[in-house]
Amino acid sequence: MRAPGTPTIRLTIARSPHELATLAADAVVEALPGDRAPVLGVATGSSPSGVYVELARRQAAGEIDLRDASAFALDEYVGLPDGDPHSYRAVVDEQVVVPLGLDPARVHVPHGSAADLAAEAASYERRISEAGGVDVQILGIGRNGHIAFNEPGSALDSRTREAELAPETIADNARFFDNPDQVPRRCVTQGVGTILDARRIVLVAQGEAKADALAHALEDAVSPAWPATALQQHADVIVIVDEAAASSLTPEARAAAGVGIR
Repeated sequence: MRAPGTPTIRLTIARSPHELATLAADAVVEALPGDRAPVLGVATGSSPSGVYVELARRQAAGEIDLRDASAFALDEYVGLPDGDPHSYRAVVDEQVVVPLGLDPARVHVPHGSAADLAAEAASYERRISEAGGVDVQILGIGRNGHIAFNEPGSALDSRTREAELAPETIADNARFFDNPDQVPRRCVTQGVGTILDARRIVLVAQGEAKADALAHALEDAVSPAWPATALQQHADVIVIVDEAAASSLTPEARAAAGVGIR
């Protein structure tokens, strides 16, 4: 059991969706370099969506300038045709590229339709490295503890690769498709080790469905059984969650909430 509230993971329990998005955007902006164009790591899903809305508001207000930023998505489905509206390329374009005014040429998503997925994965790792690495990774968490599509059992030093989706993940993602049979079974995902290379990680989680996974991630020993526990090995992780997502945390972990944030 890892003692909660240690300096490597700073936890805040937000009182509203607006506060969660604001605090997460603060944590992202704080990590942006001032002497060069930033490199963002972007996650898809419902939990991070408000963060992008808040960053876009700040961009429109002239409070930040991300027009020269590069961005790398965490993952992509295998088997969807190019341009499919269910693809994470489409989601990233809608939620990140257009609202933030990013140059699409600087926004990278794995090509799940590539003929050689191993070569695509190696190329993706290379592109991240050539960009100078990710300055700040926005991250969500799956109810089985996955980060990106690193399902339980993933090696904690894994790199970008083709992977199989867990049944829980397929079931959770079925809500985005007309028919559950349409949900892809495989993906290309950044590895746990790839994610841990980011200089800062900002994890956001909302809803009771994420509560057990969050408790395991913050309080269990580091283990591939709960891939998100690997975040405990990173030097700069900020976790911002709502009350529902925090509902399974121990009193000790809850008491430590807010260290380094508020």
